[in-house]
Amino acid sequence: MLCEMCGKEVALTSRVRVEGTVLGVCPDCEKFGQRLDPVPPPVPASGRAAVPLGTPATRPASSGRRMEERDLYTEIGELELAPDWPKRVRLAREALGWTPEVLGKKLNEKKSVVLKLESGGIHPPDALVRKTERVLKTRLRADPSPPA
Repeated sequence: MLCEMCGKEVALTSRVRVEGTVLGVCPDCEKFGQRLDPVPPPVPASGRAAVPLGTPATRPASSGRRMEERDLYTEIGELELAPDWPKRVRLAREALGWTPEVLGKKLNEKKSVVLKLESGGIHPPDALVRKTERVLKTRLRADPSPPA
């Protein structure tokens, strides 16, 4: 067997915890960690521990807590873009007296992106919507209306 610390070929290794890691080490390297006893039985190549026939398999005790599946979209209260969001962008920009170039610089975007926003030519990603709302100090999103 090989020592996992120094690489020396030895007849028998012992299990030692070294800085939180369990290693199989030679007798010379045992002094660098804390010896663990007893040695667990070897695991077969299939990856499952061998249980003798007639022995009931035991499960570890559960903590009593079950994992629940949650829908994040219902928790955050999804907001959609308002139907008139391009008009809101243009009116807010004009109210501040900014040109599309100035708004583009404040948003760290190109003038063409601002013009496409105002014309409704693109559906902006959420990050750009949040940034635009913050810079223009206006709301572009609205609660989704229930279907009629």
